Amino acid sequence: MMGGSAGPATEVDEFFGGLDYVKTPIISVPIVSGGEIKGYLIAQFVFTADGKLLRKLSVPPEIFLTDEAFQAIFAGEAPNFKNLKKYDLAGLKTKIAENVNKRFAADIVRDVLIEQFNFVPKDQVRYGPSR
Repeated sequence: MMGGSAGPATEVDEFFGGLDYVKTPIISVPIVSGGEIKGYLIAQFVFTADGKLLRKLSVPPEIFLTDEAFQAIFAGEAPNFKNLKKYDLAGLKTKIAENVNKRFAADIVRDVLIEQFNFVPKDQVRYGPSR
């Protein structure tokens, strides 16, 4: 039987209670190496933010998060897609959150989560129906 104390469950509820989860649109970032496009990184993120702060914003923050994610991936060191575990995903998420918060001059973004992170080689890109 569980005890009546308000231990860890209450702490977790208080931590996540006021947070909203916002999903960004999917982005497609060209990966350039040796002066040519090697493929595209398809990514989507979810971020957590204080719901009260989000409602006070006059612009949707996911636009800024998407922009910062694109810039961080495009301008960063090209990932080695043969060995993805070497890519610094934690560093990428931290950089995105910090840069968005700098742009808003407030701690809007609490955490960045990766919803999707896939590489599509250039020769496997489909461009839609033929005309």
